[in-house]
Amino acid sequence: MMKNPFVEPRQAVTIHPKILYYGTPVILLTTLNEDLTVNISPISSSWALGEHVILGLGTDGKALENLQRKPECVVNLPDASLWEQVEGLARLTGKNPVPAVKKEAGFMFEKDKFAYSGLTKAESVTVLTARIAECPIQIEARVNHIRIPEDSPHFAIVETQSTQVHVHKELAASEHHIDPACWNPLIYNFRHYFGLSPELGKSYRSET
Repeated sequence: MMKNPFVEPRQAVTIHPKILYYGTPVILLTTLNEDLTVNISPISSSWALGEHVILGLGTDGKALENLQRKPECVVNLPDASLWEQVEGLARLTGKNPVPAVKKEAGFMFEKDKFAYSGLTKAESVTVLTARIAECPIQIEARVNHIRIPEDSPHFAIVETQSTQVHVHKELAASEHHIDPACWNPLIYNFRHYFGLSPELGKSYRSET
């Protein structure tokens, strides 16, 4: 590739960021508690490949405890309009007593996060865990594998596989496609919330 003679190269500096949340969609993960009530966990570490969704979870949270006992969940994807509900859940934990590390960070125990947040339960098809009706995309999933890295025992890598996908009607371009122009995911960008900017273009592989 030829160098553009009219553009000066941008200078880079070396830094040591405390976090690497460089911009990923927020997930409201629902999991099943011991008494069959439902826990909601906001998470920001995930990626998808095919029918698999990989989640990053803290080992001191209720979500991982629930998945280890009952390996199923719903990956609920909020849109940008739900950021305040997401942030309202951010300092809540389903663990009682509250783990020391979470207590020091200001977390509070809350049993019924649906009531607290004003979000609505929706019955799932392939799992017992409820979906969140307000989230435009809801992915029912089963857990295939959980790994806790030896060098970072404070988080777990959870491999899930989709068993059913639900989307709000206005997002469905067809039986097999979501209309990207109608989907505005909530993005967690270095601990700030963002929506999407206007479309710039599309991949050559796009079918919509």
